[in-house]
Amino acid sequence: MGIGGISIWQLLIIALIIVLLFGTKKLRTLGSDLGGALKGFKQAVKDKDDEDDDKDAKDPDQIGTEAMRNETHNDADTEKAKDK
Repeated sequence: MGIGGISIWQLLIIALIIVLLFGTKKLRTLGSDLGGALKGFKQAVKDKDDEDDDKDAKDPDQIGTEAMRNETHNDADTEKAKDK
């Protein structure tokens, strides 16, 4: 048994009928068009991911400033804990 209860011979007969109806040239063109569309879609998704990564990246100056701010905040918390 093949896919969904269809045997391999039935699949081959269906494929032969499709080739006879549309011809190999149309099927080849359809396949290349579909492949090009998938390639374009993958490229668009990749570009979108790269764009999102660029937005998430921060300037080195901002990273240093945030580190100093966090360190100062942590020191203030430590001093408050000592005072209690």
